[in-house]
Amino acid sequence: MAELEFGLNSFGDVATDDGRVLSDAETLRLIVEEAQLAEAVGLDIFSVGEHYREGMVDSATPVLLAAAAQATSTIRLGTSVTVLSTQDPVRLYQQFATVDGISGGRAQLVLGRASAIESFPLFGYDIAEYEDIFDEKLDLFLRLMREERVTWSGRYRSPLESVRLHPRMPEGGIPAWIGIGGSPDSVVRAARNGLPLMMAIIGGRPERFAGHAELYLRALAESGQPELPIGQHSLGFIAGTDDEAKETHWQYWRPVVTALSRERGFYPPTAERYEQEVATGALYVGSPETVARKLAAIVRTNHLSRFDLKYDLLHLPVQARERSIRLFGEQVVPHVRELLAEDPGEWRLTGRRTAQITTARANAAQ
Repeated sequence: MAELEFGLNSFGDVATDDGRVLSDAETLRLIVEEAQLAEAVGLDIFSVGEHYREGMVDSATPVLLAAAAQATSTIRLGTSVTVLSTQDPVRLYQQFATVDGISGGRAQLVLGRASAIESFPLFGYDIAEYEDIFDEKLDLFLRLMREERVTWSGRYRSPLESVRLHPRMPEGGIPAWIGIGGSPDSVVRAARNGLPLMMAIIGGRPERFAGHAELYLRALAESGQPELPIGQHSLGFIAGTDDEAKETHWQYWRPVVTALSRERGFYPPTAERYEQEVATGALYVGSPETVARKLAAIVRTNHLSRFDLKYDLLHLPVQARERSIRLFGEQVVPHVRELLAEDPGEWRLTGRRTAQITTARANAAQ
């Protein structure tokens, strides 16, 4: 089952210890320790997000990843999202070339347009130009990774004339994924640029993204691209029993989502809706057995090559975070691999074969 990878995502959420809220500095050091733990329990990837709000300490992601690189030796290190729209692609290249060099070739990143928009006013960008900024910066960043020297001009930064950046990334650059939150245009953009797809599924039935995965596979096949991975990022928490996991997670998930519901105008959380999200939605919360079975099912349905669990949550205790990471790596992931070995379904099919099946089904339905 080497084709399937499992990782952890941190958004830099500040933790608590015996009821005491950790300082930002303590939380940063905790995240480095959790990267070490992720490696120790056999996980493949540890990623950190990029946010600019109270209660999150992941605003300088490359610095944090460089610290994690020094504390680990084998686990790959990346971003759960890099807000490319408000980054300078030149500086981003230099930062991640540095992390890649320090880590011995273990760096990667997920490029996204941002669901939270705090970075736009912070760095002086107009949210009304959201799409155009991302497209231009993606073009430049990919050229910097894929070409030896770059001559370029655009609207959102100064032009470049035969620039060769240092330190150098390996030839072709480092692994870079396109992160999507549900837009079909973003799916096609990832395929068109020959980039793996990371689907951020944080609510609702995750199976609804199967269509996005199949669209991506069709777009790759139609453009003559090789088969590329599909990943999924979702929230979760693991404890000894289903009831323990739900009781603990609900206590810390509810205030976070309540605040977001006021900010973004969606439904406030209720216990009934939470139970539904755990049972059939995008929350991977429960005992190792429950979470493993739910994960195996979504790997098959969404054609996944990678699953990342967003494990931290504002004020979730240090001890609960540690136990969840241990259970995920030591019990959940091995059991998912066992379940898929017994019944892989269509998961083992190549992207091109899956695309052919999907196209045939669509034709038959017409």
